[in-house]
Amino acid sequence: MNKASGNYRWTICALMFAATTINYMDRQVIALLKPYLTTDLHWDSGDYANIEIAFKITYAIGMIGAGRVIDKLGTKLGYGIFAGLWSLAAVLHAFVSSTLGFSFARAFLGITEAGNFPAAIKTTAEWFPKKERALATGIFNSGSNVGAIIAPLSVPFIAEKYSWQTAFLLTGAIGFVWLIFWFMIYQPPSQHKKLSAGEFDYIHSDKDEAAESANDGPPFTWRQLLKYKQTWAFVAGKFLTDPIWWFYLFWLPDFLNKQYGLTSVQVAFPIALVYIMSSVGSVGGGWLPFYLIRKERSVFWARKTSMLIYALLVLPIVFAQYLGAINMWLAIITVGFAAAAHQAWSANIFTTVSDMFPKRAVATVTGIGGMAGGIGGILLSLLVQKRMFVYYEKLNQLPKAYFIMFLICGLAYISAWAIMFSLIKSKKEITAP
Repeated sequence: MNKASGNYRWTICALMFAATTINYMDRQVIALLKPYLTTDLHWDSGDYANIEIAFKITYAIGMIGAGRVIDKLGTKLGYGIFAGLWSLAAVLHAFVSSTLGFSFARAFLGITEAGNFPAAIKTTAEWFPKKERALATGIFNSGSNVGAIIAPLSVPFIAEKYSWQTAFLLTGAIGFVWLIFWFMIYQPPSQHKKLSAGEFDYIHSDKDEAAESANDGPPFTWRQLLKYKQTWAFVAGKFLTDPIWWFYLFWLPDFLNKQYGLTSVQVAFPIALVYIMSSVGSVGGGWLPFYLIRKERSVFWARKTSMLIYALLVLPIVFAQYLGAINMWLAIITVGFAAAAHQAWSANIFTTVSDMFPKRAVATVTGIGGMAGGIGGILLSLLVQKRMFVYYEKLNQLPKAYFIMFLICGLAYISAWAIMFSLIKSKKEITAP
């Protein structure tokens, strides 16, 4: 079937979009409250980096376990459990008052937030045919940008009017509201009463997946999956590019403060602009391969070509500070352009998993790659940000540290693309363990 009879799958996509929005609001709050926490708790850049590393370590560990759990429990129960736990973790930040306490709270948040993407990618594989998966992924993944837009427009104002504790409480509580809608609305396609027969057939219209259900066949083990080059291609791509997004998320407010002297309230609009651009990149990044596939290009060719374009579009970030010397907004737009390219890349790299693996392995492979991305983020923080930022901050030369980081950002994606597609030279799907 080439056309769907019904659009209920997009309701499911909207639920994933909302979950991803909440997920990113909860993880970004601490970056926006950093000036308040630094003053109240007497943090320096090293303390903040340690807390960030605590999140990344448990996020990486959580990813490898989350994918496995979700493949076993299914998307409805698995997604619900992780969303409930990360909302609880977000609320608990309001009740700690030390660097150690925040490290534990962030660690709890990291291990529970790890469930979002394995669950969402598995849900996408279950509810969308291959030609629509990058578009659906781009749409729900744009929630990461919307969360990053809402947070700077609300969190500093809540902290100013009430307290930083209130900001953690209110943002964390939103996840519990989402849980109600998730359990009321979600069922797998084969069990959903509101899904028409025509749309069900359209969702399952891929010939290579026609005979496969989400849990058909024996489960894949981690050892089996690590034997495939396809797994290692995904691992390499996530390892090199996920840390760049962490950098934007956790350090962009600090960059605007240190480079241009903007206060927590003043950074709200520039950060919102960066993530508005990222949202456009996320949806556009999913649309391009969809368009190419409709023009009768193969899924593999469309994915590979799109990802090369997005990798090249990141390169101008190397010149962000030079442009910022002319006008601050040129630097902000350049960073926004690179962040948009990252989200376009992200929409496609996630979709490579469901392109290559059966549905029963999608969450596990996504978790393996997510763990690699977390490890990459940890190493970047330890080897570059923690040492380099503290060093240059003591010398009062922090712009040099940011230039080195922007150089790393610019080269990461083209390196990842070269490694990925040297491992995957043609479309080859995994069918059995």
